[in-house]
Amino acid sequence: MTTTVEPGAGPDGDRPVFSALDVDIVIPVYNEEHDLERNVCRLYAYLLGSFPFSFRITIADNASTDGTWQVAKMLEALLPEIRALHLDEKGRGRALRTAWSGSNATVLAYMDVDLSTDLSALLPLVAPLISGHSDVAIGSRLTRSSRVERGAKREIISRCYNVLLHATLASRFSDAQCGFKAIRADRARQLLPSVEDSGWFFDTELLVLAERSGLRIHEVPVDWADDPDSRVELLPTIVADLRGIVRLARGLATGRLKVLDLSVPDKDVPAGLARQLGRFAAVGVASTIAYLVLFVLARDVMASQAANAFALLVTAVANTAANRRMTFGVRGTSGRLRHQFQGLAVFVLGLALTSLSLLALHALAPHASELLEVTVLVAANVVATLVRFTLFRSWIFRRKA
Repeated sequence: MTTTVEPGAGPDGDRPVFSALDVDIVIPVYNEEHDLERNVCRLYAYLLGSFPFSFRITIADNASTDGTWQVAKMLEALLPEIRALHLDEKGRGRALRTAWSGSNATVLAYMDVDLSTDLSALLPLVAPLISGHSDVAIGSRLTRSSRVERGAKREIISRCYNVLLHATLASRFSDAQCGFKAIRADRARQLLPSVEDSGWFFDTELLVLAERSGLRIHEVPVDWADDPDSRVELLPTIVADLRGIVRLARGLATGRLKVLDLSVPDKDVPAGLARQLGRFAAVGVASTIAYLVLFVLARDVMASQAANAFALLVTAVANTAANRRMTFGVRGTSGRLRHQFQGLAVFVLGLALTSLSLLALHALAPHASELLEVTVLVAANVVATLVRFTLFRSWIFRRKA
């Protein structure tokens, strides 16, 4: 981070002026004239005293009808690190899109004006983005280490909403609605053209597209206290969110909404044979245990050959997905279906090896015990695993030069 010192800059007279901006924190507001000055000054004091990166606070006024815009302009004139932005139409998503699109910062963040989220979580939120470790960061009120004070109704609605997202859109992030998020500017420029919502569903849509695009989402447990004077109208917001889920699910299912492949090779997964073998072995051990459990359970209701095919098919799909991500560092949706079909081709080879092993065992020992069957299958799976790794590395997940 490069800085140049200009005497007389800012109220303190000797505060450094940063030649490059690290973080732009956007605060969308609507009719907040009574709380805006107090809370922005509180945030400003915290950043000035405890934040190691250069910053700007952007107040995005969503067509307020009270004196909010006048307060925002006063703060902009008073403090050099504050920018005021006025929009003629309401919509949190519209405000964030406008503010982020016109920013020159490396990291783009936003938080609610009521500062419900404890500010101590801000540095853990943006640091992984500045370092390049992650692409998107979100505050989560739904982790075990989060401390949350809010009414039962809002708690139930929030948890039900996130469960619905997991069920309908296969999302994996824990809290889509917490007003405390950040994204790298280069990633925002890639994703924003695909985000259609301009209201409260903007956050969810951005996160789902980021996840589907293979971006790394970092979650930060936060301490959060409900604002009793919140301007959010629950029923209209819930209805809008449900419509957004239906629209987004339909767009993804029909292909109308194109998902970018923004995945990057996992820096923790080198191309080296030794490390790949280690990770492949770990996945293989877990898959073998799952396979044996499924085989033993299925053996009670079907013949050994059928039980073997069933157990191997289920674990083969999971094994391909796990090795795709963990062993070979492939992210995003691009090629995922093709990789599964190729993995099933490898599965057929494994099925042939294990089935032939069972046939040979039954030919030699027609009344072989279940324990002996399992022992033979373990040995056959060792051979199948070596074949699977060779084909995964040289064919399915072969790195392009």
